[in-house]
Parts: sequence; structure tokens; C-alpha cells
Amino acid sequence: MKVNAINLRPGSAIEIDGKLLIVTKNDINQPGKGAAVAQVEARDARTGLKSNFRFRTQEQVETAELFDADYQYLYEMEGIYYFMNQENFEQLEVPGDVIGDPKDFLQANMTVTISTHEGRPISTSLPQKVTMEVTEADPVVKGQTQSSSYKPAKLENGRPTLVPPHIEAGTRIVVMTADGSYVERAKD
Repeated sequence: MKVNAINLRPGSAIEIDGKLLIVTKNDINQPGKGAAVAQVEARDARTGLKSNFRFRTQEQVETAELFDADYQYLYEMEGIYYFMNQENFEQLEVPGDVIGDPKDFLQANMTVTISTHEGRPISTSLPQKVTMEVTEADPVVKGQTQSSSYKPAKLENGRPTLVPPHIEAGTRIVVMTADGSYVERAKD
């Protein structure tokens, strides 16, 4: 299906020269003279290489159809992550580089949305927030609780984060999967 270049959004899949590309950015530039152009940055779904393209805003671009489905995370073995489709119970193998940095936040039985193209995983979307346990945290320094400072801590997955002074080792907290930043103390 073809769409105008001005309608491309981050996450859109397009096909150019036989390559499947995922749009990461689309800036519309309107010079003082001449027609507006769409400056598109896209990542090759197979190699991960980034490319830049310029299109006239009304130029037609071929889009690729992606299928999104919810999968349940099962386990990881040698850099390959295994998921189960919750509708038909088929298993899907996803390489770690497709998941990216958020793979550290995968937890058993977590529901993840996986986008596929022709049966091949292209991208994954984890829940925005997860609950994790703090395994290491610096001790509270007297007077530190009066200011709004944060102290370094380590999560159960080994990732470092910054937490408020009242958080100690063994405390369960909610963190963002995008960057591992502290949100709040877990309510469980």
C-alpha cells in the first residue's frame, strides 16, 4: 500500500529498494522557497543500519504490513529469547538485538507485543513499567533525606539506577523499561 511521505510516523514500516525499513524520525522541512520535503530517518530491519531519505511531501512511499500480536515471554538461551503466542500457542524465537536494551527487564510470563513481517520478528514492545527488587543501595547519609537527591542503586537484573534516599536493598520498586529510571516504590 502506498502513502504520502508526509504521513509516515515513527514505527511505520516502508520498503525501499527491496529493503524493509522502520521509520525512526520524520521531519517536515518547509524552505522559504520551493516545495516542502520530508526528511525521513529509518533503520534497516535486517541489518540495523540507519539511512536518511528525502521525499517531496506528496511523494508516494510503499509501506510494508506488520502484524502485531501479544506473546508471553518464556526463557532465554544463548542470546535467543523464546516467546509463546497467546492465541495459538506457537513459539517464536527472537534474537536479542531485535529486543535491544529493554531485554534486561524481561520477566517470566511477561506479555510482550511483537511486530512481525512475513513471520520474522522486527520489533518488540515491553510494558512501560516493571517491578524489580533493589539488590544494592548506598547507605543513607545523615541530612541527605532533607534534599531531593538520589543515590546509586543496582537492580536484580544488574542494571544501575538512581533511587531516593529512603530506598534500601531488598525494596521492590517500579522502573521504566525504556531507561531503567525510578518511578515509585512498589505497592506489593
